[in-house]
Amino acid sequence: MLLGWRYTRAGRATRRNGFISFISGASMLGIALGVAALIVVLSVMNGFRKEVAGRMLSVIAHIEVFAPDGAALPDPRLTLSEVRRNAEVVGAAPFIGAQGLLARGETMKGAMLRGIDPALEPEVTDVAAQLKDTALKKLTPGSFGILLGSDLARSLGVIEGDQVTLMAPSGQVTPAGVVPRLKQMTVVGTFNSGHYEYDSALAMLNVDDAARIFRLEGPTGVRLKLRDPNEAPEVTQQLAGTLSGNLLILDWTQQNRTWFSAVQLEKRMMFIILTLIVAVAAFNLVSTLVMTVQDKRADIAILRTLGASPASIMKIFVVQGALVGVIGTLGGLALGLLIAFNIDVIVPFLERLFHASFLPKDVYLISRMPSDPQAGDIVPIAVISLLLSFVATIYPSWRASRVNPAEALRYE
Repeated sequence: MLLGWRYTRAGRATRRNGFISFISGASMLGIALGVAALIVVLSVMNGFRKEVAGRMLSVIAHIEVFAPDGAALPDPRLTLSEVRRNAEVVGAAPFIGAQGLLARGETMKGAMLRGIDPALEPEVTDVAAQLKDTALKKLTPGSFGILLGSDLARSLGVIEGDQVTLMAPSGQVTPAGVVPRLKQMTVVGTFNSGHYEYDSALAMLNVDDAARIFRLEGPTGVRLKLRDPNEAPEVTQQLAGTLSGNLLILDWTQQNRTWFSAVQLEKRMMFIILTLIVAVAAFNLVSTLVMTVQDKRADIAILRTLGASPASIMKIFVVQGALVGVIGTLGGLALGLLIAFNIDVIVPFLERLFHASFLPKDVYLISRMPSDPQAGDIVPIAVISLLLSFVATIYPSWRASRVNPAEALRYE
């Protein structure tokens, strides 16, 4: 092992040995950079998924139970009573979900309209809980007040107290044709969830007002909050067997399945691509060790004549390659974790330095770079790096063990 460590340092007494030392250092650096890149990229993707999911769940419910075709629930009180019997449900609130157009002057925006019960909605979403004592109190039945997402209000150019015109999708049939139903609504406040998709399109109004505007007899569904959002698929299965009537049940993972599947697929592909970078750096060890073996042929021959076995010769070069892999991997782990845990400082600095925005929130849903290093990613990265480094040493070490002493010393 001591010989392996000495060869790793590749004494710089000669120009040739110095070049071997340089190649060894380059391999070590390549492994370190590959491991660091893997850790940083996967940590950012984990953070991105966690941040978006968290902001998403501050606006949407963990589970939604609703009647088919957007119709009113047959018995909303019975449905609320039945869902609350489940031990995992900590909050439930009726709602009406619809789409419409909001107009202010010549500006017109499509909106996701949500009729809510101001008294029960704070049990379900964090955004409503934050507005419980302020804007939600103003959503009284018959007042036709409306609560807008901050970006939606900005795009319409309205503030609290302004009037907007709500156009319902189904109109009134008149002799002149179908005329859309219009209703003047008063903006009672705005909310900011931090999720651009909802802040730019979601509007909330009282459930009774929504029923009158959309000509419904009552709520179209019930929104639920669970103790643990990750249990939503299992609770959905439980509710499917206990609820009365022909009702549809969707959890938050089903409603956003496409997005989460895309993120998971992208994470897998990035892991594979960056692992190939680590593999290239690790297999640079092959050329390094081959050059070392060629340079040390005379030394190997002398060791063999002194009684060293082929296995002990092979072990020397395995140790040399393994040490390069271990040092490179540990260096990459340290560098990667340092960047991953401080990326919230590094990225803003780079944005100020280059006068650029790396995460426009209208494209990436969030405007800051999140990071969430997880042991489930870091441990496999380290193991794969060490394994590739070890595999790369096998062939050159085997070649070293096959050196013929007489042949190697013939011209010495």
